[in-house]
Amino acid sequence: MFFAIGFNEKREDLDFNQVITCDICDGFGRYSVFVVYTVLYLFFIPVFKWNRRYYVEASCCHSLYELDPEVGARIERGENVKISEEDLTLIEAGRQAYSFKKCVSCGYETEEDFDYCPKCGRKF
Repeated sequence: MFFAIGFNEKREDLDFNQVITCDICDGFGRYSVFVVYTVLYLFFIPVFKWNRRYYVEASCCHSLYELDPEVGARIERGENVKISEEDLTLIEAGRQAYSFKKCVSCGYETEEDFDYCPKCGRKF
């Protein structure tokens, strides 16, 4: 008799978005939530899921957080939930959304995300 079994880790994006002001980059963005779990397959049919872990990614700088499992389960059930800082554990700080800019025309320096120089009006 031939049995085809296997294990695989799956990621599933949840239908949740929350507008935020990021503590890492001070930019505006949103939280996107996803769940990662391990699946047992029997004849290519998912039979059993376990080891569920919930994660949150900030869209502004792509910082990654682990979410409290209870809050993640409530989001997965479709409940209206607001994620607070106490529910998150920082895993990886993302890149800074804005970098240092210097105008080649007048020499004005800024850390803001301007497309044009506020002093002379030329494009950065």
